[in-house]
Amino acid sequence: MTEHPTSGLDDVVHQRVRLGILAVAKEARKVEFTFLRTTLGLTAGNLSQHLGVLEKAGLVTIDKGYEGKRARTWIQLTKAGKKALHDEIAALRTLIHRLEGAEEPAGGSDPGPGPAAAPAPH
Repeated sequence: MTEHPTSGLDDVVHQRVRLGILAVAKEARKVEFTFLRTTLGLTAGNLSQHLGVLEKAGLVTIDKGYEGKRARTWIQLTKAGKKALHDEIAALRTLIHRLEGAEEPAGGSDPGPGPAAAPAPH
């Protein structure tokens, strides 16, 4: 029996906020902490916690510095972070493909559980 596509999801990456951080960071060369906080609708403390998990896993680097007199924190994906995001997206595509293949053609009603979930005949 082959593994279910959900077994390919990474617990570190798949969490909604961390996936959001990686996705936003992928869209830019570097992303500033305040931009991430605002974009993802997080508190500074919550974002810091998730960034700590990603940094510990080696998926992002966090650089602190100054822009003029203002302290800034910049987040950037590592090579491992880019791969982890790519792998997560691939696992999600596999899951979506499997689920879409199990769907009834458009316009039909939902018959409930499919054959794999139906009870065995007596």
